[in-house]
Amino acid sequence: MTTTAQEAAVRAVGTGHVRVEGRDKVTGAARYAGDIPFTELAYGWLVLSTVARGRIRDIASGPVLEMPGVVAVLDHRNAARLETDYVGMLGRPDPTCAVFQHDAVPHVGWPVALVVAQTPEQAREAAEALVVEYEPLPHDIEFTGDHPDARPVDGHMPGVTDKGDLDAELAASATVVDEEYTTPEEHHHPMEPHAATARWEDGRLEVVDSNQGTTWVVGELANLFSLDPASVRVRSEHVGGGFGSKGVRAHQVAAVMAATVLQRPVRVALTRPQMFALAGHRSPTVQRVRLGADTEGRLRALDHRSVSRTSTVYEFVEPSAGVARVLYDAAAHHTENRVVRRDVPSPTYMRGPGEAPGAFALESALDELAEKCGIDPIELRLRNEPDKGPVSGLPFATRNLRACFEEGARRFGWAQRDPRPGVRPDGRWLLGTGTAAASFPAGAAPSTAAVTAEADGRFTVRIAAADIGTGARTALTLVAADALGVAPERVTVRIGDSQFGSAMIAGGSMGTRSWSMAVIAAARDLRERLVPGMAIPAEGITVRSDTTAQIAALANMERHSYGAQFAEVAVDPATGEVRVRRMLGIFAAGRIVNPLTAHGQFTGGMTWGISMALHEESVRDPAFGGPVGADLAGYHVATNADVPRIEADWVDDTDPHDPVGIKGIGEVGIVGVAAAIANAVWHATGVRHRSLPIRPSRVLTAGSDA
Repeated sequence: MTTTAQEAAVRAVGTGHVRVEGRDKVTGAARYAGDIPFTELAYGWLVLSTVARGRIRDIASGPVLEMPGVVAVLDHRNAARLETDYVGMLGRPDPTCAVFQHDAVPHVGWPVALVVAQTPEQAREAAEALVVEYEPLPHDIEFTGDHPDARPVDGHMPGVTDKGDLDAELAASATVVDEEYTTPEEHHHPMEPHAATARWEDGRLEVVDSNQGTTWVVGELANLFSLDPASVRVRSEHVGGGFGSKGVRAHQVAAVMAATVLQRPVRVALTRPQMFALAGHRSPTVQRVRLGADTEGRLRALDHRSVSRTSTVYEFVEPSAGVARVLYDAAAHHTENRVVRRDVPSPTYMRGPGEAPGAFALESALDELAEKCGIDPIELRLRNEPDKGPVSGLPFATRNLRACFEEGARRFGWAQRDPRPGVRPDGRWLLGTGTAAASFPAGAAPSTAAVTAEADGRFTVRIAAADIGTGARTALTLVAADALGVAPERVTVRIGDSQFGSAMIAGGSMGTRSWSMAVIAAARDLRERLVPGMAIPAEGITVRSDTTAQIAALANMERHSYGAQFAEVAVDPATGEVRVRRMLGIFAAGRIVNPLTAHGQFTGGMTWGISMALHEESVRDPAFGGPVGADLAGYHVATNADVPRIEADWVDDTDPHDPVGIKGIGEVGIVGVAAAIANAVWHATGVRHRSLPIRPSRVLTAGSDA
């Protein structure tokens, strides 16, 4: 291996690089899960239940099997039996993915059959012609915060934390805020719909999929079908967005079932309407926040209780109260995440799970406390900066939230803000500004990677990472280049193949940090093996890493990314229209690998936060249990016209205890945005909005009541 002096002097990490796969994507050369051709490919179309609860009496598959091109109909009467009693990478499986195991229907959109045909058009026509007879049963989708069946549930964090005497501290507080905040059901719909193709070859199962982690999918499919994981290969080269939705779903399992029966490749893709039932969603929440402060605005009591909705078949909790366990401390501190089972599809992780809706409630309540105390909202937050984890008691690895607020306030012009609400007219508009804090955990999980020194002087990195649109390929290219001491142009990163070994999923803002640890470890070991003038054999020299021991040895500390969100809005009191005019987010998110894609991640999250604050809301019809307008025409999201000038930047945030210094930026960009906008709407109008989205009808109603 030879390294020029110029290469050694230039560090790739921290400098902006265009995506290494960018040309392939814009020219159409990049192939997604639904693009890859297979010989003798058949197409499956899922048939979903039309009742919200009941049993299947009969499925008239006979006439459908006589239709042109139809080769199979799978349902609970003839499908393979699956194993569901196991704990996988992320816990127990959602029974929704274990398709066709019984005749029970727990919600609208439950998979009841798969029709397989020679073409997708034939499969769809036959699926729509399939007659399914049901025995309907009474269903209940009503969700309230005071439902008697609500109970605490542990998710990826404890359901309840408690310290101090809450009642005593509230009673002794000079100022108290006690309010309820609600967020609606929301859906993540990536540009690329969910699709999977399964085939058997030489006794091995291969699945070409769109997912957030091939290791995850291999483990789930091997467990479900009682297979040796070594006999399962999952490939997911390009993914057009995931946001938490692209795990193991009904379509992958159905495709494997059909491929097993037919002994030919079978592809199953979801339609947009089907994704509303089968791709997961963010549960609605009802959150009660009680804050008690002394005369200086310092918290004596913090009580954050959240109730979310789950399905009757799977307990998934939206841990909205978790954000309070990190951001603020008090002598009495109580947080609680509870769930209510209803006859609806299972929720799942959605960008900023827990923190996004939780920060709306907590940061809105902090703003209300600042108003009551007569203290600037930023100053109030800084007065309540904890010196250790409020619940864990652990030291912070780094906590630069103060720097985020100070830099953000300077750049946003916060010092010129008149704190009085409703005093900034601009023609027919009322202007207001608001702010909020953001936080998201910065974790890491064991991963493996292989780095090969090629005979031509190049290097190849192989790791089962997933690039779901975040720029992971490019980030890992830069990380590997620095670890090897070469220019990025000499590094090729291959990802998205379970044959590369186990690796962390692209989720929880943990992907880049976890993968980088593995890549750096392998690259450094490889450099130690290579000496100047050494001849590289034709097959290259490969070194593999496994960071299991390295992750276990990390110091036990509070590790989080932080941010300060700022928003200026204009509200038309005559029409109820709310327009975000500008936004600024300043983040402390560890070492930034690629400023170009990092900026896109932050502004993308902030854009989604605008959508959350003003647009997104899925409403279920209690009569049939399903969402009204289950498509992108009925489900409103922010479009170009809704997105103003958004600025994102970051402060130095080096973690001296971390070997790579990376935290995570995929989630923190959305956290706090909805609260900052809601607080700005209050500042513009003098009216608080404690329910999302802040649609025109709510602005008009609140204005008439004020």
